[in-house]
Amino acid sequence: MSTPTANTVNFEQRMQQINDLRQKSIIGGGPKRIEKQHEQGKMTARERLALLLDPGSFEEVDPFKIHRCHNFGMEKNTNPGDGVVTGFGTINGRAVYVYSQDFTVSGGSLSETNSEKICKLLDMAMKNGAPFIGLNDSGGARIQEGIESLAGYANIFFRNVMASGVVPQISAIFGPCAGGAVYSPALTDFTIMAKNTSYMFLTGPKVVKSVTHEDVTTEELGGATMHTTKSGVAHYAADSEHDAIDYIKRLLSYVPQNNMENPATIICNDPIDRAEKSLNSIVPEVASRPYDIKDVIFATADEGDFFEIQSDFADNIVIGFARYGGRSVGIVANQPKILAGVLDCNASVKSARFIRFCDCFNIPIVSFVDVPGFLPGTAQEYMGVIRHGAKLMYAYAEATVPKITIITRKNYGGAYCVMSSKHLRGDINYAWPTAEIAVMGAKGAGEILYAKEAKEHGIESKFIEEKEQEYTEAFLNPFRAAERGYVDDIIEPAATRYKIIRALIMLQNKKDSNPAKKHGNIPL
Repeated sequence: MSTPTANTVNFEQRMQQINDLRQKSIIGGGPKRIEKQHEQGKMTARERLALLLDPGSFEEVDPFKIHRCHNFGMEKNTNPGDGVVTGFGTINGRAVYVYSQDFTVSGGSLSETNSEKICKLLDMAMKNGAPFIGLNDSGGARIQEGIESLAGYANIFFRNVMASGVVPQISAIFGPCAGGAVYSPALTDFTIMAKNTSYMFLTGPKVVKSVTHEDVTTEELGGATMHTTKSGVAHYAADSEHDAIDYIKRLLSYVPQNNMENPATIICNDPIDRAEKSLNSIVPEVASRPYDIKDVIFATADEGDFFEIQSDFADNIVIGFARYGGRSVGIVANQPKILAGVLDCNASVKSARFIRFCDCFNIPIVSFVDVPGFLPGTAQEYMGVIRHGAKLMYAYAEATVPKITIITRKNYGGAYCVMSSKHLRGDINYAWPTAEIAVMGAKGAGEILYAKEAKEHGIESKFIEEKEQEYTEAFLNPFRAAERGYVDDIIEPAATRYKIIRALIMLQNKKDSNPAKKHGNIPL
């Protein structure tokens, strides 16, 4: 038997060394910085993971990794884990991969090592087909590393793009997220921000002041409220970090693990054939009067449960998740309560991206249509409403998942084509008796068809009124479309829930495809 030398380290000593390093990684920047984090109303990286994941399910990856920077004395300032906690665990028993940036270590700044940890995790998520979640709280690129930090960001961005449409990607912003750091969340499927403690922008208030001479606060420039109401960058402004994490958990319940799976079907205790008689009178007799399309969704969805997405942005269209007969679906609905449900630039982009997400992950799309057309005016034309509206049309046409359309009232002009019409491969298209499917409303049609007579008799004349009524009787109904098979049936509104569920059952084995190509060229 060989005699141990003086340099031999026994097992107990090695384990003690490992445990010391692990403890140093766990406490991050130390008690004082953790206390400061709490004073700012923020949780630590590990506290967020404990709240997000099932108890005891987290398995950390790379807890001992440290940076390799020797500039500006950084070699004297190392911490195991280097400011980002990475690993895998479960949420309600489903596998997820997650990273959580630790602001107590170097302000959570991204180093080359940080990037390697996050990229490794994204690669694992793609190989194993599980959602990827990023909890962001970072001061941005680690300046001391220079180009290595920037390269690290680009490596993450590349993987975000490669993972897009393969596994669901969710970003939560719990602190600063500025400069190049914003692009990873922007590339993911959903972004959640915490009110008052998080912000996102490319350039901060000081740079804005020096370049454009605008005085703007951090909150005004990139706060959660701004991004959920004006820019549309974020999908939800959470009241707290707890609220944001609850939102992530609920969101995941509607989506599959990856693009090769279908969303889980859950037990439905809500009768499939439940009739909702209130829907028979929900559409006002006067066509110009509004009603709330969400009431239609609540009335037809399982247990009246609807998980709305981007509720504060472009609210003339409603998007979100619901279940019908236990099956997860994506909802897209014009909102006649806001701007008469008209389509504009923001509404088109909002709904187009949601449709493409649903199509990526095999989630059927149910569309409730009440749309008078596209919003007219120079502002919209200058902003490119043609291009943005084409995005929505492209998304519906490209989608191969089951598509069910319910026309509740107006469906005019180009908006008829765009909103999941039969001509864009809508699978089942139903109309209510109140549906008006035409090129335009009676007043506009009368002015065009009888322009000469209107000039002679006056636009308010009895002759013009009679012609408008004639147009209404001939075109502002669902019968012309039904005669040509552009709608599959005219249904009683009360039976809408039953009809949707029966259609979903019929379409559950649907197979459709697009022509072989590298990719299309959506009008970005």
